[in-house]
Parts: sequence; C-alpha cells; structure tokens
Amino acid sequence: MIPFLTLTPKTEHSVIMTLAILIFFTVLFYGWNFFTKKEFLKSIKSRVNSWWVIFSIVIIIIGTTRELAFIIFAIISFISFRELTSKLNFNHKHRRTILLAYLAIPVQYYFAYARLFIPFLVFIPVGMLLLLPFRSILEDQSSDSIKTFSQLQWALMLTVFSLSHMSFLMSLPNIESMGEGAPGLIFFLILITQLNDVCQFIFGKLFGRRKISPLISPNKTLAGLLGGIFGAVCFGYLFRELLPFNDKQVVLISALIAICGFFGDLNISAIKRDLNIKDMSNLIPGHGGILDRMDSLIFSNVVFFYLVYYWIYT
Repeated sequence: MIPFLTLTPKTEHSVIMTLAILIFFTVLFYGWNFFTKKEFLKSIKSRVNSWWVIFSIVIIIIGTTRELAFIIFAIISFISFRELTSKLNFNHKHRRTILLAYLAIPVQYYFAYARLFIPFLVFIPVGMLLLLPFRSILEDQSSDSIKTFSQLQWALMLTVFSLSHMSFLMSLPNIESMGEGAPGLIFFLILITQLNDVCQFIFGKLFGRRKISPLISPNKTLAGLLGGIFGAVCFGYLFRELLPFNDKQVVLISALIAICGFFGDLNISAIKRDLNIKDMSNLIPGHGGILDRMDSLIFSNVVFFYLVYYWIYT
C-alpha cells in the first residue's frame, strides 16, 4: 500500500503505472534536452513539470478525505473563474453582480457535496441566469449589461458548472457496479485527458500538415486530433481496470474524452485569441494558468459524467 493514501488495489496499481510512465518521460525529455538542444524541448519540459503538479494534486484528491477533495475542486474552479473574469474588463459599476457570481462557486460545490442532484444541475444554468441581472436591476444599472450578464454566465458555465461535474462523481451512490468507485473514475478521466494532450502534441509535431482551425489555434492539426484519439483509446484500454465497463464502452468513452478535450482546448484558445492573450495567467511557470491546463477537461468531463451516469444507473 502507498503510505498516507486510501486507494483500492486496482486504483493503486494504476497510480504506480502512471508514476512509472511519468518518470520515464521525465528522464527521456530531460536527457534528450541534455544531449540535443532543441527549441521544442523547452515546451515539452514545461509540460513535464506541469504533469508532476497535476499528478500530485490528483493523488491528493483521490487518496485523502472527501472533504479535502471538494475543497481542492472548488479552489480550482475559483482560480479558473478568476483568471477568466480578470481578462474581461468588466465595468466596476457591476462589482456587486460580479461578487454574486463568485458566491455561486461555494453554493454549487455545496450542492455537489450534499448530493443534491437537481439543485446542482439547475443552480448555475437557471438560477444564476435569473440572479445576475436581478442584482444589477436592483442597482438600476444598464451600462454594459449585455456584456456583464452574458460573459459572467458563460464564465460560470465553463469554470464552475462544467468542472464541478468531476466533484459530483464523488457523490454518486456507491453501488457494486461502480467498480473502483469515484477515485478510479476521476483518475481515469484526468489521466486519459492528459495523455490525449501528449499524443496530440507528439503526433501534431511529427505528422501535422493539415490545420483544423488555423485562425484559432495554428498548432492544432488533423494528425494531432487523430493521434490523440488513437493514444487515448490505447491508454484507456491499458487502464480499463479503473472503469466498470466492457471493452467497447472503454474504447468509446476514451475516444470521446479525446474528441471533447480537443474542442474544449479550441474553445479556450478562441477566447484567448479574441482577448489577444497567450495565457490566462502565469500561475504555472512556463505553462500559463490553471484554466490553460484545465481547458481539455471543460467539455470532456461533462460528457464523461453523463455517460458514466447513464451506463451505471440506468
């Protein structure tokens, strides 16, 4: 057993396998850079460093207490929301409305923690849709209303509503058909998402010719997308013991993680392109902010959650 962690045997085995893969790539890329100074290796090394950070955070989430896991998830959403809204230059007259949007974060995660599924589903898409303009109406504010309401609502959907679905995996009823349970599901989701990014990057660099969306993200190529799907499916099958599904379901859900992750990445790239910025912040040296690292999970974790819910509980 890994000290200080509470993991089932299969999840622990997958964690050890992932640690071995991470050590291998760290030695490979740092050794490669030592003998051959290539410009693209700087980007890869920064990715390796961020992988270690992500790996450590994920291990804390799945291996310690449920309460601590929810706090970490909420902090991730808070930082992501802060990074995005700080770039949108809201009118200071709407500061109370913006504060209300921030207060939605603990409320959303409370609903997830308390296993209140219906309030969890409707609070931000419906509740905040009504509360945000209501707050400004009380102050008799009309300037920049469309910008404030629409951007705050969309920011909450991307960084809070979407990402909070990962935390609700820990609130699903723990029945026998869940297999390794929420820790296994969460670890699989984040692991395959990150490995998909790696495969996209490698296949794109080696074989990328045809660009998918050159105006939004010039580095995104068809070869990268297909390579990411191929890698996600292969690694998904390798780590299939984490999921309570048959082989066909594992292949399908791994492919969907790759496809949705690709377009989640493009979604944030489009926002950054529109704002004329490279990164959402410099919180992670050499690799932007939290939202820059969570972009692939924005869409993939929602699709993953509802597919898991459908297959297990219906």
